[in-house]
Amino acid sequence: MSIRLGEILVKESLITQDQLQKALDFQRTNGGKLGSCLTRLGFITDDDITGVLSRQYGVPSINLKYYEIDPNVIKLIPQDTAARYQVIPLSRVGSVLTIAMTDPTNVFAMDDIKFMTGFNVEPVVASESAIAEAISRFYGAAALSNNEAELSKVMKEIADEEQDLELAAEEEELDAAALEKAAEEAPIIKLVNLILTDAVKRGASDIHVEPYELEMRVRFRVDGILQTVMNPPLRLKDAITSRMKIMAKLDIAEKRLPQDGRIMIKYRADGKRKELDFRVSTVPTLYGEKIVLRLLDKENLRLDMTKLGFEPESLKKFERNILRPYGMVLVTGPTGSGKTNTLYSSVSRLNTVETNIMTAEDPVEFQLAGVNQVQMKEQIGLNFAAALRAFLRQDPNIILVGEIRDFETAEIAVKAALTGHLVLSTLHTNDAPSTISRLMNMGIEPFLVATSVNLIGAQRLVRRICPNCREIQDVPEQALIDAGFTPDEVKTVKIYHGKGCNLCSKGGYKGRTGLYEVMEINDELRELILVGASALELKKKALEQGMLTLRRSGLIKVAAGLTTLEEVLRESVL
Repeated sequence: MSIRLGEILVKESLITQDQLQKALDFQRTNGGKLGSCLTRLGFITDDDITGVLSRQYGVPSINLKYYEIDPNVIKLIPQDTAARYQVIPLSRVGSVLTIAMTDPTNVFAMDDIKFMTGFNVEPVVASESAIAEAISRFYGAAALSNNEAELSKVMKEIADEEQDLELAAEEEELDAAALEKAAEEAPIIKLVNLILTDAVKRGASDIHVEPYELEMRVRFRVDGILQTVMNPPLRLKDAITSRMKIMAKLDIAEKRLPQDGRIMIKYRADGKRKELDFRVSTVPTLYGEKIVLRLLDKENLRLDMTKLGFEPESLKKFERNILRPYGMVLVTGPTGSGKTNTLYSSVSRLNTVETNIMTAEDPVEFQLAGVNQVQMKEQIGLNFAAALRAFLRQDPNIILVGEIRDFETAEIAVKAALTGHLVLSTLHTNDAPSTISRLMNMGIEPFLVATSVNLIGAQRLVRRICPNCREIQDVPEQALIDAGFTPDEVKTVKIYHGKGCNLCSKGGYKGRTGLYEVMEINDELRELILVGASALELKKKALEQGMLTLRRSGLIKVAAGLTTLEEVLRESVL
């Protein structure tokens, strides 16, 4: 584009041929784009260049100096992508994302952003220096500063108010004084402690530490949504990675293979001592090892089934079936939909002195008192199927299988359910009725499925509206009807959203709740399963019998002011 830009500027008499040649010579020596070189040499202004590009390509131009961008729009395009393509997101209206870019003919950039965001892309043109300044200004506000001076300042501020943090050794415990002394001697230790404590304070469920070619990024998943919180200097990449691997007792010399480990820390908050468990996973990427830490905080584990978000009728069905002496109860949904929490709540409800409960998990996320939990180890042949076989010789009353992944596990689980055991497990399916088809596709005979399965529950997690800044939102009636509300409901329903406050970090959401679709297998459904009915037919029959779908569960929570319509539409279908 540089030669074409030069020719256009000469043609429009904004620069001379001699000035173009000098700019090209300057570019060869110093690098950068031609437009930037021309402005640095003082031959032309940014406004002149954007005006020419705007006329040439029939694309509007914009002066970014006076333009304020919504932080939520900035989050749609990662900083590394914005820097690579020299673009900045400006606004989103419906499914159209408007972006400012230096080269509106760069279809590769627009295609990549369209694929990444899921929105149609509408370009406007801005100068290279204006976009560079905007990237620095807006992305700098969204993340902690990269430069060492500010990073040191942040670490000092957090250290001043940082609660005591100590690594829980297997036999000995490091005291806070020793850890503080080590932190003063080693800034990396202090930085990693800062990342862990900050994640706990923000209520994050996962920490992502990601190395890229030109930057390093730390992101937290809060209420199911990833947000960038820090961009440490790239030169600290290896030191941060090694520190986390040492804490998780992993091999720091092995950088070519994925590794898994755990970090146990003792944490003091509000004068109370807490134990936190971080599950650590490393994966080698193009520019170093990516580390993901899953926070397993026992205090965030809700074992009271009445507080998970079940509708009263759905909860009644679920409790009725987990209290049966035998049969199978399946919980389905994608990764991160709260299946483990629901199963642990069920086990906690059933955990009495009279019952022998055995679980096969990969991994064991929380230790439950009075429950025999077994960690899977594929490398030595201890998988779900092998554990299930062993369990059947251990006189169990209740068996929990982390996940039914294959025919062998499914077959043993079904046989256990038919021989006097209550089996709880999970599957990855979109809704409750399609779980039946999934089991049969695995190779389980219809008559075995019909007689062994008692209940199937599908679930999703949606963000709760922040109670501190909740307000009524105007939504067109047709949009409510399209979402699934009946015309009668539309007349009375009130839709809420969070406008954003300090309590919810301006996001409008605080915490999460579940959507539940509970299908109880009764005699009529068993007959349909025996004749090989499709998931659609099973769903139709279940709806006739009063089953609430995920969408209906969501709409009930929208009407109750617990969540937004956008969250329900994102996580469910009609």
